[in-house]
Amino acid sequence: MTDPAIYDYLLIGHGIAGAVLARELRGRGHRVLVYDEPRPEAASRVAAGLMNPVAGKRFALTWRAHETLPAAVAYYQKLGEELGEEFFQANDILKVFGSAQEQAQMLARAAEGDPWQGFVAKIETTPIERPGLLAPHGGAWLRGGGHLRVEALLAALARQGRAEGWLREETFDWAALVADGSGVAYAPGRLRAHRVVCCQGAAALACPHFSWLPLTPNQGAVLDVAVPGLSAAQVLNRGAYVVPGVVPERFRVGATYRWPPFATEPGGDDQRELAGRLADLTPLPFTVTGERRGVRPAVRDRRPLLGRHPALSWLSLFGGFGSKGVSLAPRLASQLADYLNHNGELWPDVNLARYYALYVAP
Repeated sequence: MTDPAIYDYLLIGHGIAGAVLARELRGRGHRVLVYDEPRPEAASRVAAGLMNPVAGKRFALTWRAHETLPAAVAYYQKLGEELGEEFFQANDILKVFGSAQEQAQMLARAAEGDPWQGFVAKIETTPIERPGLLAPHGGAWLRGGGHLRVEALLAALARQGRAEGWLREETFDWAALVADGSGVAYAPGRLRAHRVVCCQGAAALACPHFSWLPLTPNQGAVLDVAVPGLSAAQVLNRGAYVVPGVVPERFRVGATYRWPPFATEPGGDDQRELAGRLADLTPLPFTVTGERRGVRPAVRDRRPLLGRHPALSWLSLFGGFGSKGVSLAPRLASQLADYLNHNGELWPDVNLARYYALYVAP
C-alpha cells in the first residue's frame, strides 16, 4: 500500500475566497490541495463582482477601502496577465441620486472635506445625459473600483487546478477527517495535511467545527437583462447595480437580500424588485434573459471571519465575506497566510477570536 500524500494545507472550498487563498499559499511555496463541490447556489458563481468604494444611502466609504481595493485591483489585473484573459474591468461607477434630498446629503458630506479619500472623482448636480439613463438629480462619479468576471475567473483557475492536480472537485466529508499530533489524516483522499482551512462560504454552516459562529445564510438574486441603447461606459448604481456584460447591450442587475426561508423558483418578488430598480435608472424597454440566486455568508457585525479555531490548532476559517468577497479576499488572503506562518497578526475586526466567547467545547 502506498503512503498517503502529505500537504502543507488542505483547503475546503474554491469560491473566490478559497481560490485566492490557494493561489496565495501556493505562491509562497506551500503544497496545497483544494477540495470543492461546485454548487450552482454558491455566491461566487452568481455574483457580478462589483467593487464599489462608496456604498449605501449615507454615501459611506467602504470599510478599509484604501487597504483593500487597490490591492484587489492590482491582484486581478496581474492574475489576468498570468492566465492570458482579462477578468477585471476598471469601470467608473455612477452613483445616481434618487432625489434632490440625496443630492443634498452628498453635498453636505463633501462640505466636510474629503470623507471618501479620493474615491469620489466628481459630483454632478444637474441632469446627467447618457444614452438611456435617467439621472435628473445628477450623481457622483466613483473611481478606484470596477467589476470582476468572477465565474469566468473561477472556471479558469479550476481548469488550472485540474490540470496541475491541486484541485479535486468532489464532496468533502468533515466526519472523515482525523486529527493527531502532527496534523490531520483524510482517509477518503489518502492524504495527510498539517493544516486545514475552511473556505466554504455559507456552506461553512455545515462544518461541525464552526457551527458556533454567528454566521447566517443570506440569499441574493441577480437578473441578466438585455437593454438595447443603454450606455455601457460605466457601472450604474441606485438601489441596485447595473454592470455591463461581455456581450453588447447585456447587463447584470442585482442584488436582493433575503433571509430564510429562501425562494426556490425564478420570478416573483425578486424579479419584480430588480426590474423596478432598473426601470428607475432607464426609460428604455428591457428583456430579462435570466435569473440566478446565490447564498452569501453573513456575519452579525458585517465583518469577515479569519483565523484559527479556539481549540483545534490545525483548523482555520477564511470566510464570512458577505457581498464583499471580491474586494476583500486578495488583501485578507495575504494577511491570513502571514498569520498562519507566524509572520504577522490579523486585523482585530476580522479575527474570529472576537467570537471565541461563543465557543463551547463538545
